[in-house]
Amino acid sequence: MAKSESTLDRMRREAHDIFQAALRAVDPEEAILRHVKFQDDTLSIGERQFKLTDYDRVFVVGAGKADAPMAKALESLLRDRIEDGVIVVKEGHGLSLRKVQVREASHPVPNARGVQGTEELLSLVEHAGRADLIICVMSGGGSALLVAPAEGITLEDKQKVTQLLLACGATIHEINTVRKHLSRVKGGGLARLAYPATVVSLVLSDVVGDDLDVIASGPTVPDSSTFKDVVEVLKRYKIWDRVPPSVRDRVDKGERGEIAETPKPKDPAFEHSSWQLVGTNLQALIAASKEAQLLGYRALILSARIEGETREVAKVHAAIAKEIRDSENPIPLPACILSGGETTVTLQGQGRGGRNQEFALASAIALAGERDVIVLSGGTDGTDGPTDAAGAIADGHTVERARGKGLDPYDYLRRNDAYPFFEALKDLLMTGPTRTNVMDVRIFLVDRK
Repeated sequence: MAKSESTLDRMRREAHDIFQAALRAVDPEEAILRHVKFQDDTLSIGERQFKLTDYDRVFVVGAGKADAPMAKALESLLRDRIEDGVIVVKEGHGLSLRKVQVREASHPVPNARGVQGTEELLSLVEHAGRADLIICVMSGGGSALLVAPAEGITLEDKQKVTQLLLACGATIHEINTVRKHLSRVKGGGLARLAYPATVVSLVLSDVVGDDLDVIASGPTVPDSSTFKDVVEVLKRYKIWDRVPPSVRDRVDKGERGEIAETPKPKDPAFEHSSWQLVGTNLQALIAASKEAQLLGYRALILSARIEGETREVAKVHAAIAKEIRDSENPIPLPACILSGGETTVTLQGQGRGGRNQEFALASAIALAGERDVIVLSGGTDGTDGPTDAAGAIADGHTVERARGKGLDPYDYLRRNDAYPFFEALKDLLMTGPTRTNVMDVRIFLVDRK
């Protein structure tokens, strides 16, 4: 007789099913096809319409982890109406396309391939004219992949600044504020270079609040940040004196008005520009909620805007799960608690991991001894930090299992070393590249008493 599935095994399987439902809801190709239609030589994007007979050429450009399937969808719609195109995607996230050239580069720290791919993209954009239509596909990861250092800034300078910002616990809004002011293309720079061509951007959001000027550092939208904001970010995290001198020099000159600011809302660069949001974290959470309900859980979405230090956010989520276990508040059992957004990790050790793995580890510690409680935390892009895992899964017995293997969970958390911890327990969430990116999805399942 086959061994029956345990409650925890079932809940683990269901947590994976819920996560997959979230991913399906934000499939980039489907997202484009929902918002973009082409019929009778008219391209409809949201509420806007573009008569292609009014344009000499159509180009497709962009950068981000999800750009290959986004461009694939446009090719399926427009076919030979696309004259040319260049997109820059993360290594391993490319697809073979007919009209659009795909260039792969490094993420989250930029590299020379990103510079080369961006120069190809800019060469195409800068030769576009008033009678051309540029469709720009942008998604998370574009900030690292679209690399065009400003005058006086080198690739090595940008790499150093990126590493410092990633390690200090800065939010993505703060990181991209800095990036935009060290670039020729970010913060509205691409729109400025493309002018007077018509530019329409299709955007898959990977930032809390879906701020268009933060997603991929907003290359085609007005920038709300300033050089003064850059100074405040670098000093707030005590890295002003650690960034390269060339960066401090540029930022100082910018704050004094000696270097032009990034383009603002009334800049002529945006005269022929428009934007359409095609996918968000909340869409993923809603789909996850529906899947959880189909599996018999009562579901509650806490928020798609969760930020903060990862391990502290994990404690709050775990407390809610325990409250549900004890009192069925705020929802009855069996319960599924969902949240999204993007937390930050302030590195204190030299370990391997990412915010989702650290979230799962901190949650496992907080839930130690709890029965029939599961937590799964995963990045929708399939990559958590500088690892090949999307995240991890844990439960109330994770700490006990770890100690049985001679692993001290507190020590691994202290060293920011969640990857080898979950690798030893075979609890890493491995999806491979998903080719989408709408931040993170966190799932807590609490079964009946």
